[in-house]
Amino acid sequence: MSEQALANLPEWDLSDLYPARDSAELKADLQNAADDARAFQEKYQGKLGELDAAGFAKTIAEYEAMDETLGKIMSYAYLVYASDMADPEIGKFFQSLQEKVNDIATDLLFYTLEINKLDDRLINGFYDTNEEVRRYRPWVDNIRVLKPYQLSDELEKLLHEKSVSGRSSWVRLFDETMAGLKFEVNGKTMASQEVLHLLSDADGAVRKAAAKSLGKVFGENIRLFALVTNTLAKDKAIEDEWRSAESPMTMRHLSNQVEPEVVAALTDAVKASYPSLSHRYYKLKAKWLGQEKLDYWDRNAPLPEDDDRLISWEEARDTVLEAYGRFSPELADLGREFFDKPWIDASVRPGKAPGAFAHPTVPSAHPYLLVNYQGKVRDVMTLAHELGHGVHQVLAGPQGALLSDTPLTLAETASVFGEQLTFRALLEKETDPVRRRVMLASKVEDMINTVVRQIAFYEFEVRLHTARREEELSPDQIGEIWMAVQKESLGPAIRLHDEYQYFWSYIPHFIHSPFYVYAYAFGDCLVNALYAVYQDSDKGFQAKYFDMLKAGGTLRHKELLAPFGLDASDPSFWSKGLSVIEGFIDELEELS
Repeated sequence: MSEQALANLPEWDLSDLYPARDSAELKADLQNAADDARAFQEKYQGKLGELDAAGFAKTIAEYEAMDETLGKIMSYAYLVYASDMADPEIGKFFQSLQEKVNDIATDLLFYTLEINKLDDRLINGFYDTNEEVRRYRPWVDNIRVLKPYQLSDELEKLLHEKSVSGRSSWVRLFDETMAGLKFEVNGKTMASQEVLHLLSDADGAVRKAAAKSLGKVFGENIRLFALVTNTLAKDKAIEDEWRSAESPMTMRHLSNQVEPEVVAALTDAVKASYPSLSHRYYKLKAKWLGQEKLDYWDRNAPLPEDDDRLISWEEARDTVLEAYGRFSPELADLGREFFDKPWIDASVRPGKAPGAFAHPTVPSAHPYLLVNYQGKVRDVMTLAHELGHGVHQVLAGPQGALLSDTPLTLAETASVFGEQLTFRALLEKETDPVRRRVMLASKVEDMINTVVRQIAFYEFEVRLHTARREEELSPDQIGEIWMAVQKESLGPAIRLHDEYQYFWSYIPHFIHSPFYVYAYAFGDCLVNALYAVYQDSDKGFQAKYFDMLKAGGTLRHKELLAPFGLDASDPSFWSKGLSVIEGFIDELEELS
């Protein structure tokens, strides 16, 4: 059954972006973008303040067109790279395009810098008198919120040009190193995504062997991962100091369009709930498994009653689309297109990027999904999650290249809601109390991983970046921070072994997007509150939900949640979301 269930998994076809790495279309777009950027710079640099509202609106339209072309080029480059990070020719292709696009973007850098220099009265006058400028107000305002942190034009240009040989190169080193690691488990050589998957295996001996192999290989490479982490954290600290950022998290909060006090309320609420969520659940799970404490490799172990069957790709697809369809036939139709067309890459291959993501590409094309499908319930939920992202990106696409991107705080809404729809549909069908307990336990673990674990990751980053401002951190020091945070969040029912000190090293978000991780907890708690409104609402909920997704980046979280009667700045908001997880654990205790 295993070979059958995982046979013929789809792989994406990127020709909707470009026919090939050496295609004439790609070369033409690169050349045209370079020519257009130079012409744009010659025409407008130093002159934005002289334009009227119509002239300013014209610059936005021209800039958006160039942004779309550059976005398309880099989307293609990254998706090719994600398909096989181990191929040196593909690595060279990706780096070369990064450098070329960075050069082109250098000619455009003046534009956003000059927007921040325009007088408030002039900008407000443009909003009042020109409909097109008014439409782009969210984008302009998001640029201008960075005005207090903007450096001189020369420094901004230097930082931009050096990024490809600085930060981006360190990120690439991490990605290629991680993709190239080999792990030995019971005589078989595996890639990281395969061995991490074994931490959910039904056989405890397999889980332990996988964990020990991960710890061994991570430990052997920990000096390199510590060097990458130290370098990027120091690089960030230097830039933050030049920009007079109030904290290491400031720039992330600004880009997420969320107030620091809202994030603080979320993190405080989750940390206060550790005892009633993760600590309580893992104590319960240890009891189910007949242990006083769980070794860390048993944290995601299936329950003894779990049948551990493999779910075929076709069944996973039908399960997710049926759940989406019960909520909204239109949502299911949008999702079905990803399966009917070659927009998903699902197979596990050497060199392929681990994990899962949905890449929006650009509005003139369509998103692509990457998953590493291995036939477990968690893989079905991951598929539901990434499809939610994809559908969200499709719905927001008509806003255009500058307005379609959703802030990270709300970018996880559709994905987590898609997971919730899929889980609830499966749970409602299940009448066997044993199977129901297995499903509830799996969902609680996913929610703990999304909320508790991600806030613990965020806390790890806060402590690490704060400590790095004082000195370079040895691998042991980083490991100590990691272990302290993990003990606090996981609780006394989890036994952490020495090699677990290295497990921070494989988390890509720490490298790719510092402080991104709280967005997952934000999204999960938000969706729990949103789903409660859905259960109690009339038929108007679906229309409001679609309006929220279609808004893209045109509205902030307060405006998007207002139609549902929700407010993330209200401290009680987070309690509502966390109480859903507590309720599931209560039900598990009763079923036990």
